[in-house]
Amino acid sequence: MTAVQHLKRLTLALTLLGFAAHASAQVTVTDAWVRATVPGQPASGAFMVITADSDSQLLSVATPVAKDVQIHEMSMKDDVMRMGPVKSVALPAGKAVSLDPNGYHVMLMGLTGQIKEGDQVPLTLTVENAKGEQQQIEVKAAARGLTGMDHSKMH
Repeated sequence: MTAVQHLKRLTLALTLLGFAAHASAQVTVTDAWVRATVPGQPASGAFMVITADSDSQLLSVATPVAKDVQIHEMSMKDDVMRMGPVKSVALPAGKAVSLDPNGYHVMLMGLTGQIKEGDQVPLTLTVENAKGEQQQIEVKAAARGLTGMDHSKMH
């Protein structure tokens, strides 16, 4: 193989690799974590920061550690904190969207077992861009301590 042929193959390979990297880099997830539970606790929450490079939306989240997974939103109305499911979460292009205990978050319900501090919980996020193209993102969320979100004041 000549040096020119080798250079052409290398250029083609790097170009294809660039396309693959762009396709997989459409959505990034950082600081993913799940609240640890006590034995017998039926539900927990998952939290993360999601950034999409084009206008997109988070459609769903799945995990083998829960029978039902829903995206919820916390909101304040008439001095009462409320929480309820939403169909999706908007992910504006280039803007980091935080899923945290005080806003949008993921509820893991019907847990199949205790989530212990330090566990790595697998999550699969389904994101759809403005063109209708869906992407699944696999995330490992670290289980963190039991302090924080208090659902006792919600109706």
